[in-house]
Amino acid sequence: MTRIVAGSAGGRTLQVPRNGTRPTSERVREALFSRLEHLGVVSGARVLDLYAGSGALGLEAASRGAARVTLVESAKAAAQLCRRNAGALGLGERVDVVAAKVHTYLAAPPPAGTAPADLVLLDPPYDVTEEDLAAVLALLAGDAGTAGTAPPAGAAGTAGAGWLAPDAVVVVERSKRSPEPTWPAGLAPVDDRGYGDTAVWFAEAVENRG
Repeated sequence: MTRIVAGSAGGRTLQVPRNGTRPTSERVREALFSRLEHLGVVSGARVLDLYAGSGALGLEAASRGAARVTLVESAKAAAQLCRRNAGALGLGERVDVVAAKVHTYLAAPPPAGTAPADLVLLDPPYDVTEEDLAAVLALLAGDAGTAGTAPPAGAAGTAGAGWLAPDAVVVVERSKRSPEPTWPAGLAPVDDRGYGDTAVWFAEAVENRG
């Protein structure tokens, strides 16, 4: 059973896809959001939840007062579940769900009227390679040409621009067995934490000086 930890929907249960996702544990989410709230980047934030799965991370942010949350999930069934979860929690008016591959979504310019994100949450599934993750981070930072990685097979290689607000915080969650992500020039690592078998890295958007 997966639940929202705190906020307006605290204690409410989330539906979880039967396979293909691994929702962030409540313990990790509680510790992660405690850290993010200490940094002051949740309440009123514009949030991107990439590889959303059940939407647990993004919906936790919405429950804790994020102004707008976009959940990006490639599996159509999981994306539909994200919509149902948002509605059931009473958060649907502040949550958008996009059924698309993360790399494809970021390779295009942000949709018209989309404000840059203050907080980006990435919890990639196990089959996302380190190279694929590096390419996604580069697109997010508008720095695909300098990341030293190729885009995933079949994906466009054009960098999206304008995804991140100044001083945006980017969070990557992976297995503790995974190496630290390859950060592009537009993102500077600032912290890392370990929670059991889970590693979490924090980075901040910085001016890309090339």
